[in-house]
Amino acid sequence: MPSRNRHVIAVVVLVPVLAALALWAFAWPASRIAPRDLPLGVAGPPAAAAQVERRLERHEGAFEIHRYADEAAARDAIEDRNVYGAVVATPQGAELLTASAAGPVVAQFLQEAVAQQAAAGGTQVKTVDVVPTPAGDPRGAVLNAAALPLALAGIAAGALVTLLGLRGFRAVTALLGASALVGVIAAGIAHSWLGALGGDWWTEASVLGLSTLAVGGAVAGLAALLGTAGIGIGAAMVMLLGNPFSGATSAPQMLPEPAGAIGQWLPPGAGTTLLRSVSFFDGAAATGPALTLTWWAVLGLCAVLLGGSLRARKAGAEPGADRRELSTVG
Repeated sequence: MPSRNRHVIAVVVLVPVLAALALWAFAWPASRIAPRDLPLGVAGPPAAAAQVERRLERHEGAFEIHRYADEAAARDAIEDRNVYGAVVATPQGAELLTASAAGPVVAQFLQEAVAQQAAAGGTQVKTVDVVPTPAGDPRGAVLNAAALPLALAGIAAGALVTLLGLRGFRAVTALLGASALVGVIAAGIAHSWLGALGGDWWTEASVLGLSTLAVGGAVAGLAALLGTAGIGIGAAMVMLLGNPFSGATSAPQMLPEPAGAIGQWLPPGAGTTLLRSVSFFDGAAATGPALTLTWWAVLGLCAVLLGGSLRARKAGAEPGADRRELSTVG
């Protein structure tokens, strides 16, 4: 079969396959958003708290209940990112503590679920947003949308480094410089201009830059070891798994398993979680995602250096590489 015919068949077959994979990766988690062992606190007198807990357990498998002595302890747990919210039993009725900054979709679901349970018991629920989203982005849309541009920036950085033929320390320097500038620009837009972030400016810029470097390093590292095919593999991993499984628009516990868990081990998910922590929760629960991003970045850059070294050795070992040109004497 002529090569051109094979190319036509490859296009006809591969494009629908890629479209199906992309549709599955993005549509499946989005269509199955629901709480799965979502950490939720219950506080108040033991008898009243036990009654609230029994009502919440009617949502089978939805919540992972944490008990707290009083409202102050529940607030601390929310601010430390141990739970997404808490139901406090008081003499006047149930009070719901939420944190829309941890995910507006989660806060809205908690309001609906707790209000439904309260209505069944003939009471009303007072809702208090302990950690609200900033006034500049009340729906959290900017932070939710940040995962995709950062992923694209990282893929572009890794691909350009490879296609321009940069190797070794030059490639590492280019990736570090591009990621740092992306972090500064992204922080300038999201924090300074749009007012969507509320933490320390330079810390946010560092997180945004590290998220970009984790993706760029992974793409460039795979390309350094596998050739240009590594660009496609890295890009597919980030776009078909990392971005839709990140939980940026809701929370990892709102995605079907194992999508939520996988997403937190990939740069887009870890970057979103870390950005929430440093922007709204004073760095609470930031260690895990920070280590995840660091490992991706370090391993990617090491792969870039290793690939450059292997190519240099291969070039030096080729026949004729050490030949000396003879010149006439006299």
